[in-house]
Amino acid sequence: MDPNQNAQKQAQMTMAYHDHKKGLNARAFFKLHDHAMGEDLVQNTFIKTWKYLIAKGEVNMMKAFLYHILNNLIVDEYRKHQTIPLDALIEKGFQPSTDDLGRLFNVLDGKSALLLISRLPEKFQKIITMRYVRDMSLQEISRITGQSKGAVAVQAHRGLKKLKILYNANKTLHAP
Repeated sequence: MDPNQNAQKQAQMTMAYHDHKKGLNARAFFKLHDHAMGEDLVQNTFIKTWKYLIAKGEVNMMKAFLYHILNNLIVDEYRKHQTIPLDALIEKGFQPSTDDLGRLFNVLDGKSALLLISRLPEKFQKIITMRYVRDMSLQEISRITGQSKGAVAVQAHRGLKKLKILYNANKTLHAP
C-alpha cells in the first residue's frame, strides 16, 4: 500500500471514528449495561476495521460495517462464561448457604404432613388434597365438588386446622 492510500484510509477511519463513536458506544452500553466494557468493544471495533482496511482494502458502507463488527463482539461477550468473584458477591449482600439442613427439614416436614392427610375425615382429605397438593383454586374445587366457594373455603380451613393438630401430635410422638 502506497503512502497516499494509507493517508486516505487513515482519513476515512478518522472520519468514521468521529461520526460513529457516540452511536457505537450507546449501542454497546444498551446491550451490555457496562460503560467500560462497551468502550472497550467500540475500540476493538475500530481496531478490527482498521486491520480489515489494511488487509482487504475497502468498505462501501462504513456505518453498517462498524455496527456489524460491534454486534459480533457483543455476541462474543455474551457467550463468554462470566465468573464473578465471591468477594464481589458478598459486597453486594449475597450470603452463601453453608447449611441446607433447614431446607431438608422443610422437605421432610412437608412429606410427613402429606402422609397425615390420609388420617383426616374423607370430606377434608379431598378438599385439602385438591387445595394444597394439587394447588387448585377455591373456584376450581367448587366446580368439581358442586359446593359453593364459601363452603369449600370453610372445609379447607377446618381441614387444615385438623391437619395441624395431627401434625403437632405426630411431631411430639416422634420427638427424640
